[in-house]
Amino acid sequence: MKTLKYISVRLMAIAAIAVAFALPANAQINPNTFYNIDWQFNAPMKTHFSDRASGWGMNFEGGYYVAPNFGLGLFLNYHTNNEYIPRETFPVDETSTVTTDQQHTIFQLPFGATARYRFSDGVCQPYIGVKLGANFTKFASDFYILEVRDKTWGFYASPEIGMNIYPFANNSFGFHVALYYTYSTNKGSVMHYDVDGMNNIGFRLGVAF
Repeated sequence: MKTLKYISVRLMAIAAIAVAFALPANAQINPNTFYNIDWQFNAPMKTHFSDRASGWGMNFEGGYYVAPNFGLGLFLNYHTNNEYIPRETFPVDETSTVTTDQQHTIFQLPFGATARYRFSDGVCQPYIGVKLGANFTKFASDFYILEVRDKTWGFYASPEIGMNIYPFANNSFGFHVALYYTYSTNKGSVMHYDVDGMNNIGFRLGVAF
């Protein structure tokens, strides 16, 4: 958790530095491109493993408008969701059981291609988009000094609605907000817990270039 927090703080610092350099610019990096760096809030839905929402994530994406309002690009984001499981007794194998509390963790790292259609290229640029790609997911249960985990790969799809807002002169930089849903085919098995597919909802807040 501390390591993830440290990484997130460093990445947000890098984003802030990028904004600082963008301030004196006369225009966007390129009026036909889009770049977003976001803090991300994510809530897994009915995984029956770790369903507690968290803000331990970030999103990075960028692309090019191949038509005036239609853009293609690449994305990568990550997220960690943790949930404390109270003390319980459960089977380890056919002949033994264990009694303990647990800390469940789901770490997701999707990446791939993104497409979006923006409805305006002015100060406010609302859009609809979709992300498609692969999702690396690690399911882990920590108890005492032990960890049981399962690392999996799956197909990832994520529709979203969002908006880039450029309140400053010449659209040098701005802000980004988005709502999203994700589905991935990742399956995992940790002890007596089984996950068959991942569903998430969430939102992103960040900067736009």
